[in-house]
Amino acid sequence: MTIQDLKFDEKGLIPAVVQDFFTKRVLTVAYMNAESLAVTLWEKRTCFWSRSRQELWRKGETSGNVQHVVSVTADCDGDALVVEVIKDGPACHLGTDSCFTNLLFEDETVQRFTLQALYELLQQRNAERPEGSYTTYLFQKGREKILKKVGEECTEVIIGAMKNSREETIYEISDLCYHVLVLMVEMGLTPADVRAELASRHIIDHKVKQETMQ
Repeated sequence: MTIQDLKFDEKGLIPAVVQDFFTKRVLTVAYMNAESLAVTLWEKRTCFWSRSRQELWRKGETSGNVQHVVSVTADCDGDALVVEVIKDGPACHLGTDSCFTNLLFEDETVQRFTLQALYELLQQRNAERPEGSYTTYLFQKGREKILKKVGEECTEVIIGAMKNSREETIYEISDLCYHVLVLMVEMGLTPADVRAELASRHIIDHKVKQETMQ
């Protein structure tokens, strides 16, 4: 499919749903015209059409919160786009990670868990330090205590795996993940930092594999 195959509305616009490449979270919904879409594809960063200013709007041009485009996909009718991006900063002009923060409804019977959600909860614990919380205890004790726990959990993972116990290994890996996330919060590291590092290694590994096959 090309830009010419898309169906723009009577104003020459098409809605673009911007999605975080790593978390798949919807960041914002904006509009593009043929020109801004062409700029987006050429520069590999999001460029929209500002309906209020009636001009091209390159995301991050003034704020620095650039969105680097990974893919652009049209729907079955060709009248809407999903743009996957790797972002340099908040997507919303209010400074939040996503423009979609005002919850209208949530089915509380459906349990949803992500490492990102756990990380954000740990950030909240670090900021608020509620009494009686084990996480609060770790942050109060500081990095040395956190590192000690990370080391202990590494050992427990090894023991569980050496015993060939699937259940015990899963349990200990979960403990290790939790304490590593606590360490990340304490050091100001983010899951995005780790994902970016792993992604860079994947690219390197792919290139090495290609060179080996030649």
